[in-house]
Amino acid sequence: MKKKYIMAPGPTEVPPEVLAEAAKPVMHHRTPQFRKILTEALENMQYVLGTTRHVYLMASSGTGAMEAAMANTVSAGDKVIVGSIGAFGERWENLAKAYGANIVKLAPEWGYALNPADIKKALDENPDAVGLFIQLNETSTGVYNDIEAIGKLTAGHKALLVVDGISGIGAQPFYMDKWGVDVIVVGSQKGLMIPPGLAFVSCSEKAMKVIEANKTPKFYFDLKRYEKSLTKEKMPDTPWTSAVSLITQLNLALRMIKEETNEKVWERHAKLSKAVREGIKALGLELFAKENPATVLTSVVVPEGVDGKALVKKIRDDYGISMAGGQLKLEGKIFRIGTLGYTDRFDPITGVAAAEMALKELGANIEIGKGVKKTMETLMEQGY
Repeated sequence: MKKKYIMAPGPTEVPPEVLAEAAKPVMHHRTPQFRKILTEALENMQYVLGTTRHVYLMASSGTGAMEAAMANTVSAGDKVIVGSIGAFGERWENLAKAYGANIVKLAPEWGYALNPADIKKALDENPDAVGLFIQLNETSTGVYNDIEAIGKLTAGHKALLVVDGISGIGAQPFYMDKWGVDVIVVGSQKGLMIPPGLAFVSCSEKAMKVIEANKTPKFYFDLKRYEKSLTKEKMPDTPWTSAVSLITQLNLALRMIKEETNEKVWERHAKLSKAVREGIKALGLELFAKENPATVLTSVVVPEGVDGKALVKKIRDDYGISMAGGQLKLEGKIFRIGTLGYTDRFDPITGVAAAEMALKELGANIEIGKGVKKTMETLMEQGY
């Protein structure tokens, strides 16, 4: 027998009671009974995002929400600033290209965050830019951006601050309204603790004015349709067929987050990720994130002489634990241990133990047990 674990930065583990929601009979999506569930879920998403603005829910991957953000705020020929610190920053660039935007790209070395001073310079030099597209957390490198500081820079600028929060929301601090974020996009399969298939967009008043005037052709991802469905009747609705079972799962998962509170959720993720980082350092391994290490995962440089792809494969196939390898130019060069979503104190211990064992089997010069010991000590020092 082999127990299976997911320790990737998405999809993540789903609580058993949330899994069980999907086994219930499917409700019709236009009934008052379902719309009551939808209403509660959307209100709780406002809580998670720190906003009083409407939240648009769509059946899509997180990339669908990213495309919706681009399609509704950018027209062909517009200038946009893309801040890319990894593979998902590159996705913003690819979306901007697909919609015919002229791109000003900020691209620090992977492993580093965006420097607010560089963003200010780009905004000052490009007063006609319509949007700044960045990540809350760059999943591919394990680095987060200082959205609060960046929001202060875009507050008086024409450009909308558009943030990919797909892996960061539900794991690290975020306040949409207080930080001046104009568009936030989220996916369901990470910090929200449900399976893949739902995506979310929320927009500021400043963004909605741009969206109302936008002429880019679109249909399924037309956010004006989502706004109309939310407001045309007493109870909110979606413009298309809702992913009913996923939304009932979402509703329960969000209740769990709200019961724990945003602040306690963020604190839990911070403690778990710190324990992994300390355990990895105790093994003499190098962390890939040079600054702003993420709370959702720990990115680790594969030691010299070890096949990075074989390492991730061994952990998955021999130990039953799905971790993540590197993406794009980091393929085979790093591995990533997730501490995201439905996680507690024993997940870092399991993750570091698996990394130790696999690395040792593949010939790395490490001392078995040293990382696990430091991980446990760090958890206890933090009172967790």
